[in-house]
Amino acid sequence: MAVKIRLKRMGQKKKPFYRVVVADSRSPRDGKFIEEIGYYNPVSQPKEFKIDNERAKYWVGTGAKPTSIVEKLFNDNDVLA
Repeated sequence: MAVKIRLKRMGQKKKPFYRVVVADSRSPRDGKFIEEIGYYNPVSQPKEFKIDNERAKYWVGTGAKPTSIVEKLFNDNDVLA
């Protein structure tokens, strides 16, 4: 099973809010997931990003691949450092 760390879109139309989830790569974007490890709110000023660092490190250590957007968020906020 290929596991990814990706964003799940929530919120209203034109007001996105994302949850950072660990999911099987074959499941739909907003579908079933294994674990929720944080959230990202790009609408608020300043942008909010909160993540459970220990769980993120655990999942990356077990082979989960973050998507390009999640990887950028991790790098900007020193999650895996």
